[in-house]
Amino acid sequence: MSKDDLILPKDFPQLKNDTFLRATRGEETEHVPVWCMRQAGRYLPEFREFRAGKDFFDTCQSPEACCELTLQPLRRYPFDAAIIFSDILVIPQAMGMEVQMVPGKGPTFPEPLKEPEDLQRLQAKVDVGKELSYVFKAITLTRHKIEGKVPLIGFTGAPWTLMAYMIEGGGSNTHSKAKRWLYRHPEASHMLLRMLTDVVVQYLLGQVAAGAQALQVFDSHAGILGPVEFKEFSLPYLRDIARSVKDKLKEEGKDVPMIVFAKDAHYALDDLSQSNYEVVGLDWTIDPRSARERTGGKVSLQGNMDPCALYAPKEKISDIVKKMLEGFGTRGYIANLGHGLYPDMDPENVGAFVEAVHQHSKQMIKQK
Repeated sequence: MSKDDLILPKDFPQLKNDTFLRATRGEETEHVPVWCMRQAGRYLPEFREFRAGKDFFDTCQSPEACCELTLQPLRRYPFDAAIIFSDILVIPQAMGMEVQMVPGKGPTFPEPLKEPEDLQRLQAKVDVGKELSYVFKAITLTRHKIEGKVPLIGFTGAPWTLMAYMIEGGGSNTHSKAKRWLYRHPEASHMLLRMLTDVVVQYLLGQVAAGAQALQVFDSHAGILGPVEFKEFSLPYLRDIARSVKDKLKEEGKDVPMIVFAKDAHYALDDLSQSNYEVVGLDWTIDPRSARERTGGKVSLQGNMDPCALYAPKEKISDIVKKMLEGFGTRGYIANLGHGLYPDMDPENVGAFVEAVHQHSKQMIKQK
């Protein structure tokens, strides 16, 4: 296969393990599928070695680098899905904002949005195919190189979470600058959220065209909103994204499962389970049985082990996983953590987590 063939989103190798995709649709599986948010991350020595001395966003803009980082965890662990290595902040960059990754501080916007008139600085119409072509190339390359081992997940940040970063200028404990907009400038807030939603929809459709087999929408800052604000400033846009993406894919005869992960927004579980997503991701602060009751079998669930449980001894990790599986049940369930892997985690303990999910779930399914 020539290098040019690898770049074309067609003639992908046949999928060998569709356990994850079957679980998104609530179908029976031989074991519970498992993957981890940030499975391509700094906890892996090979990841640190590969990334050493390289700028973070330069890495994100190299399809070859993203492909290699996406594949690294699959060489170590029998994960049931891969997620493309990228970042949610490529969208503000595509809209004309500068974002830097500052060591020890994280993502930083040198010129965040301060007042509604700053919206004029953003590109009104974003040519997603041009501005984010590097992500699409990375997905296509990875689909070929993954050789059908497992499905590849594409992702995006949700409008509210992206808006929060663009106004705060980086991470924040209170998100008071972004929330100030919601109370003081509700119209401008909706205008920004609408702009972001339009870009997100095009971005996700581009990822599917490039070869993504599932999509996850990360609303990482959802929990900083109360139920009323979430219903006004996040939920309608999350629903719009799912509806618009699915309508367009339907026209093309495609059906790609979508996952919504609104961290800490338990109060919205019922609403999220009726928002056109096949899967609702959960953080660790909600009880699995309660989540099942509240979503009433309308969706598959994903999550939700506390990432810090991976600091426990391996036997303890196995016990925690078993309890979690008993809480969720084995049908319509994807095992994951309630957030991403942390940089100081022991790769062996990540392996113990994956093994425990497979082992315990196989036993539970056999005993049915």
